[in-house]
Amino acid sequence: MTAFMVRAFGLGSIVAAILLIVALLKQLVVMFGFLLALVKFAIIMAFVLVVVMIVLAIWSDRTRRRREEQGL
Repeated sequence: MTAFMVRAFGLGSIVAAILLIVALLKQLVVMFGFLLALVKFAIIMAFVLVVVMIVLAIWSDRTRRRREEQGL
């Protein structure tokens, strides 16, 4: 009976270790997905910022030209 219990507990510890590794890998995949989404969000925000800066530069230039044409 004792040999059976040792084998059962040994098998149970192996199964527990495998389940723990699977759980940790799942968490790693979730964390990697979150970081990837964060990087994508940062790239999109940088693109939007560049577009806004271009629009502001064009608007500022047009405003300056209108003032120069009016002689102010």
